[in-house]
Amino acid sequence: QVQLVESGGGLVQAGGSLRLSCAASRRLSTFNSMGWYRQAPGKQRESVAEFVAGDITNYADSVKGRFTISRDNAKNTIDLQIESLKPEDTAVYYCHVTIAIAWSPYTMEYWGKGTPVTVSS
Repeated sequence: QVQLVESGGGLVQAGGSLRLSCAASRRLSTFNSMGWYRQAPGKQRESVAEFVAGDITNYADSVKGRFTISRDNAKNTIDLQIESLKPEDTAVYYCHVTIAIAWSPYTMEYWGKGTPVTVSS
């Protein structure tokens, strides 16, 4: 089992910044991929930023240039720095990791409980 605990969400004005953090119960090196998703009210959950393999990152087009994902292998944390927040960034942000299942093409995925971000205009 993997526990993921997010923190750092809150209420912020448009144009402001936040830093979200995800604390994992395992070493980050055990994960195939790790990153952040978000789900806005009435919308599907979407990937915003992730490490897809090693140091290779992938960002949603809507957040490129404003969101930066980073990790601290010593602390087992995955952070998301968010700049120039917009009202449309309002959502619950979830930490997500995958772990390969040995001898199979499949992976297990784990989710945190989420941290809410509300951006006021």
